Amino acid sequence: MLRFLTAGESHGRALLAVIEGLPAGLKLDFERINALLKRRQGGYGRGQRMALEEDRVEFLSGVRGGKTLGSPLAMAIYNRDWENWQEIMASGPEAILTERMVSRPRPGHADLAGGLKYRQRDMRNILERASARETAVRVAVGAIAEELLGALNIRVEGQVMAIGGVQAVAEERIWGPALFATPLYCPDPDATEAMLRLIDESREKGDSLGGVIRIVAEGLPVGLGSHVQWDRRLDGRLAQAVMSIPAIKGVEIGAGFVAGALPGSAVHDEISYDVDKKRFHHRTNHAGGLEGGMTNGELLVLRAVMKPIPTLRRPLASVDLESKEASAAVVERSDVCAVPAAAVVGEAVTAWVLAEAVVGKFGGDHLEELLLNYHHYLDYLSKC
Repeated sequence: MLRFLTAGESHGRALLAVIEGLPAGLKLDFERINALLKRRQGGYGRGQRMALEEDRVEFLSGVRGGKTLGSPLAMAIYNRDWENWQEIMASGPEAILTERMVSRPRPGHADLAGGLKYRQRDMRNILERASARETAVRVAVGAIAEELLGALNIRVEGQVMAIGGVQAVAEERIWGPALFATPLYCPDPDATEAMLRLIDESREKGDSLGGVIRIVAEGLPVGLGSHVQWDRRLDGRLAQAVMSIPAIKGVEIGAGFVAGALPGSAVHDEISYDVDKKRFHHRTNHAGGLEGGMTNGELLVLRAVMKPIPTLRRPLASVDLESKEASAAVVERSDVCAVPAAAVVGEAVTAWVLAEAVVGKFGGDHLEELLLNYHHYLDYLSKC
């Protein structure tokens, strides 16, 4: 079984992750992993924090000579901003708890609900962990999952498809390195220009913007996931992973919500058999590559909507937790638009769930064993 846990606070010493269940013998490309971390920090509309940090992963265990050992893999991403916060965020009794206290919760953030749930009068004890900064280490985890998927020739990519009211138009496919050279990771150049202008306008107003991301995966075989229990359905597991990204408020697969307004004849994908390729395929892909909780061999396509960042330079109305008096919400350093970053995180968490499904189906304590099982399965499919 493949699983991971993360730890760390936004302004703490480091973000940590422990991964268990990776097969031995998986070669890790450290620079590729760090490149994905850098991509998460990029994208037009990011805040000052991203200029300060330079995220790079340090492996603490589970890797030797660049290859996994099969034992738990531990890694850290150190926060450069820690040097400015160590007196406030120290774990010992020397911590200065009276500085940078947060008693005015931000609408749309975890501040109030978390403060009440965990009985914290200083909501910094909530926002430090609820911060999207945690996604940096999840991107590192996802990058390792992509290393495993790459050994099976499976590729995953996150793309920006809308910011504010500007919608992109682009075919559903992997676009590759050229996409990440663009300022918003959007495959539509005309829409990108309009999005950039909208972000500038929002910055001038002290406001923030959300949008829509698309995640696609190619090279998936038929049969990842299962229909036999609710928690083994791959569409449900993917939706949960993407919904766990801060500020994501909805997920759809394939045609998604549009399918509710169409007749069945316009939604379901007719099936054909390709004699030359010796495989079943679908004439369309309204299902987004998933049927009955399982991959069907087509391109996986899912979309997610991200709400605007809840920290505003012109804050909304709130209430002081101590005095109960009306007050403006606290202002923390933040982004104007983090939709490009969400696309990278979406790619990472999708890759993780797909890697879980691969390990669950093909097993193996070593990568060679997993690949042997995988190719045996592909051979079986070619004879069906």
